[in-house]
Amino acid sequence: MRDLPPGWATDLAILEHAGSLIEDRGDHVLVRSPHNPDFHWGNCLFVTDQAAVNDAARWVTTFESAFPEADWVALGLTRMPDDGDAWAAHGLELELDEVLTTSTLPRQTAPPEGYTVRRLDGQDWESSVGRMVAENLRTGEHEARAHKRFARAQAATQRALSDRDVGAWFGAFADDALVAELGIVRCGAMARYQSVGTDEEHRGRGLASHLLGVAAQWAAGQGCDRWVIVTEATNPAGRVYRRAGFEPDSGNVTAYRTPRA
Repeated sequence: MRDLPPGWATDLAILEHAGSLIEDRGDHVLVRSPHNPDFHWGNCLFVTDQAAVNDAARWVTTFESAFPEADWVALGLTRMPDDGDAWAAHGLELELDEVLTTSTLPRQTAPPEGYTVRRLDGQDWESSVGRMVAENLRTGEHEARAHKRFARAQAATQRALSDRDVGAWFGAFADDALVAELGIVRCGAMARYQSVGTDEEHRGRGLASHLLGVAAQWAAGQGCDRWVIVTEATNPAGRVYRRAGFEPDSGNVTAYRTPRA
């Protein structure tokens, strides 16, 4: 596999750890995840040839040929296309995700009072599924039945990575209820954060900042010396990551068409 920016490089490394099938086709990479067919970014295409990024029609056709049963289109791009209208004509929305990295161990903050923090284990994984399902019901972002299947398959994958110590997931608990969590996965010497989330009523209390440091310490103990986190460019959580020592790196560009209603 060719050298890629840290965001895409760690995405592909995690997919490979999880058992996804990755095929390098020269100017693009095709990813299939038979174990989680509802995972749109595990059944997708990454355009690796910067000179070909503007050819929206070609890449939509290539995706649809590879995934004829998919009712979505998910494409990763190495840069923002010059002509966004060409992608909009195919019903795709372009989005820039911010990639933040640091080679300094992210700062560890004190644990907030009233919470217990530990690595997820046993029944905690069922609680993690419940959090994902509840958050989707709150936002209405995805169709409920397909998202529940996705959440269960995703949690099973994360648990398998954790059991192998390829990754680790940590949670904050209030009265035994999981209210915040995140994961981190080893990708060679890089460590990539995953699934950062805090229940709405528990936000603003420093839970994410504390969990960032807990996970960073775990990854450092596993030999990692660079930490990577990806977030939406408009996400206010970026301020939390910067305070922990992260700085902007090359961003991820996605072209995505949601499933038809």
